Amino acid sequence: MSERSPAPGGLELVEALVNTLLDIETGADSLDTPEVRKRFGLTEDEVPAARELRESLRATLLAHAGHPPHRAVTPLGELLAAAPLVVAVDPADGSAALAPAGEGSLTARVAAAVAQALVAGTWSRFKACEAADCHWAYYDRSPAGRGRWCSMQVCGARAKMRRYRAKES
Repeated sequence: MSERSPAPGGLELVEALVNTLLDIETGADSLDTPEVRKRFGLTEDEVPAARELRESLRATLLAHAGHPPHRAVTPLGELLAAAPLVVAVDPADGSAALAPAGEGSLTARVAAAVAQALVAGTWSRFKACEAADCHWAYYDRSPAGRGRWCSMQVCGARAKMRRYRAKES
């Protein structure tokens, strides 16, 4: 839906996961397809947990944009607390980062991406569109960090048109 560039670093994975819900109103979900499950390394049995993680992420991204959760969800911190992470140290330069332990479950990969974004200072600019029929994840690159919509051409234009029409009435 968005014409924006992908989120930086590991947040690209998180953005892709949140945006697997294609249509809030109809519930169209690309996690229902084998291709998308494969992209995230999920089995069909793991999809309910991935959806729970996705919606918890969406609620957090709405909070980053100053909006209440779209619905009751398991707090993101609770879901990520169970993620097995290790400190990986690069022998070449000594740099360190949190990384998923073992093969890395989706939750562990998301937890590592969130940790990386916290260190990089990018986590708070990762938001969800304020349009109630969208809530698409996007990275806010606006100078002041006050972006509200995933797309000015779609969601932003609709919101501005609604405000304009309300003033005319």
